[in-house]
Amino acid sequence: MARLRSIGGVAPRAVAGPWRLALTPPGACAGPGDLVERATDWIPAPVPGTVAAALRDAGRWSEAAPTPIHDRDAWYRTSLRETGPVRLRFEGLATLAEIWLDGVPVLVTRSMFEAYVIDADLPLGTDLASGTDLALCFRSLTAQLERPSKRGRWRPRMVTPGALRHVRTSLLGFMPGWCPAIDCVGPYRPVTVEPAPSRLAEADLRASLDGATGSLAARLRIPGGAASVTLRCDGREVGLTEAEPGLFVGTLELPGVAPWWPHTHGTPHLHPVTVDIDGAPVDLGRTGFRTLSLTRPFEAGLSLAVNGVPIFCRGANWMPTDLVGLGSEEDAALVALAREAGMNMLRVSGTTLYPSSAFFDHCDAAGLLVWQDLMLANFDYPHDDPDFAASLAREVAGFLDRTQLAPSLAVLCGGSEVWQQAAMLGAPCSVWADAFCAETLPAQVATMRPDLLVVPNSPSGGDLPFSVSAGCTHYYGVGAYRRPLEDARRAELGFATECLAFANLPDPETPGGMDPSDPAWDAGIPRDRGADWDFEQVRDHYVALLYGVDPATLRATDPQRYLELGRAAVAEVMEATFAEWRRARSPTAGGLVWFLRDLGPGTGWGVIDRTQAPKSGWYALKRAFRPVQVTLSDEGLNGLHLHVHNETAEALTLGLRLTFADRTGRVAAKAERAVAIGPRASLTLSSSEMLGRFFDATDAYRFGPRIHDVAQACLTDASGTGLAESFHFPGPRPIARTAIGLRVEPVAGARTPTLRITTDHLALGVRVKSPGARPCDNGFHLAPGTERFVTFPGAHHLPQGEVSALNSQDIARFGHGV
Repeated sequence: MARLRSIGGVAPRAVAGPWRLALTPPGACAGPGDLVERATDWIPAPVPGTVAAALRDAGRWSEAAPTPIHDRDAWYRTSLRETGPVRLRFEGLATLAEIWLDGVPVLVTRSMFEAYVIDADLPLGTDLASGTDLALCFRSLTAQLERPSKRGRWRPRMVTPGALRHVRTSLLGFMPGWCPAIDCVGPYRPVTVEPAPSRLAEADLRASLDGATGSLAARLRIPGGAASVTLRCDGREVGLTEAEPGLFVGTLELPGVAPWWPHTHGTPHLHPVTVDIDGAPVDLGRTGFRTLSLTRPFEAGLSLAVNGVPIFCRGANWMPTDLVGLGSEEDAALVALAREAGMNMLRVSGTTLYPSSAFFDHCDAAGLLVWQDLMLANFDYPHDDPDFAASLAREVAGFLDRTQLAPSLAVLCGGSEVWQQAAMLGAPCSVWADAFCAETLPAQVATMRPDLLVVPNSPSGGDLPFSVSAGCTHYYGVGAYRRPLEDARRAELGFATECLAFANLPDPETPGGMDPSDPAWDAGIPRDRGADWDFEQVRDHYVALLYGVDPATLRATDPQRYLELGRAAVAEVMEATFAEWRRARSPTAGGLVWFLRDLGPGTGWGVIDRTQAPKSGWYALKRAFRPVQVTLSDEGLNGLHLHVHNETAEALTLGLRLTFADRTGRVAAKAERAVAIGPRASLTLSSSEMLGRFFDATDAYRFGPRIHDVAQACLTDASGTGLAESFHFPGPRPIARTAIGLRVEPVAGARTPTLRITTDHLALGVRVKSPGARPCDNGFHLAPGTERFVTFPGAHHLPQGEVSALNSQDIARFGHGV
């Protein structure tokens, strides 16, 4: 059923409480009547929320040193003031929950991922001072997991214990090495109450697009019928007919409707959807009209087209913004940061939990596609168990119901690394290619959201699930496996749903930041369970590769320099990898970085830290993901190739400049030309085409000493304003600190506080440090004799700060009193 926002302007009301929480030993209280004797220590509890959040608020639990919660029963109580027929809705209960009304058991649940509804007739004679007692008990998950259960055909190394395969709960907290051990317990999603019965019992809505015409098909179940039912969208309406008693059907045709696009390729148009039932308006939210298709067979590498236009999908893997309370208050800000970075897809991994409905609203409005895994990961799940299969079917149906009108939802995937886990342990295809992912899930989705792409597993698609050139893959060649940067091309991957995992260093301005000498430093470094290496070693490998230094020695002798080079190396690797994948001749159609935001403090996988502050990787991706972009690729004896991309719907005439210079600014070769590029198109030019003559652009021929240290490609609009630039270094990056003439000055009269940064010589990894204000770009290179304008979005005046570079002796300061 499509999500009802309100009926007659009245939305479901949260059962606000006040709620109280008490903990008891497992099984100590059979029901709420036993609580008088067993539980006297009650504390206030936020709902929606978790036991961990309530204990933290009461000063009894710490995120820095989390203590177990799954080993106890948790009781929530409140009073309902309503009387008469009501509908109680529980959007998310983690995990083994029992519900009582006035001491009478009314529901037993066994899944964190299903919503539950209770229709109750609250007695008219209830004392309104005390109300009807509502009690929720969350039984000990530890006690459940300790019971004997059938073992799977394989046991994953990443997740423990193995009995979790039987329980529909999040794996968050059960993955040592990369996720804090925080137990998810409690009513983490809203508990609401509304009058019952509802005028609208069921709403099945399907939005589709055929050419320039949108269609909105409706099937509404209205108990007792209605005299008139009208469906409205995009300022147009159609009356629905009663096909059978209480069932109203019809289709609203919308010729010329503005389609929904990923924001990188157009405008994500959304249109309000309402139904009038005998004059009473029902708000069903907003929807968008788009098509989704494959541009090649899945086995050849996943490649998506939206509205018939191929889309290079780029973005990151989404993690909950509140690991303690599982709230979603920060989702909007994080989605906005993803959009600002030029991302157009977010993936929700099967190791986490389904996002709130508001998350999809944010992605709809921002123009971000969503790849949604089912909450299945690594385990050999008991699909042959009728109870498990029925629960999973309800889970999928409930998710598709509440996201029915979301155009952002694009891919529904059968889980994360289930097939890969079995295959890596040596199991044959007959073991890991389960019928649920291959047959059952596609059939269920086809009946509810036929506009979605169904992928059996992430990764999958090749002779082995993790074959990088087929289907979708988790690519860690560049990254965890410490392959050279050239492996990004050599792998010929199709679509990476995970890639480029590093122990990403927060910016030095981040509150609570640590020094490498801090004993707690190592605890914040992500690692794969059982591996004899961690992701800081991965980052250090690329520091050594790019800058020719020994990271271990540098960490001991100059820890701040060690951190500077670590941030810069991550940025360079990310920019270089995506530049490779976006080439017109590249087979790669997408890459999603592992993660968007850190789950905890320290040097996590996120390109945004836990305080929502972007790291060096976020700025690098923002440069790499520009819809109008120029990149350089080293083609060896064929010189440098310049790749110009225009993902917008408009044809553009741009200025393209290519400059070869040494570090001091002495120009070895230079060329400029105007280029015309069509809408949503790319073009490639060689350095020889640009220059009109031979020049050893890649230092491949070596007929004599190399005479340039850097190549810069710059793309400008008709007014000469810089749109994008790219750099290539034919030899070692010159990071020795020297006097480079780095200068900074405020731009007078700018509408947004703006700095003008200039340099006489090549400036590598220019850093703008401004505590309390975020620059629009950071960690960028600046070619000799050029300038860069850096703004501070959201700031009312120019902040104080300083500008430095990896290879600069000097620091340029700005702001008040400078």
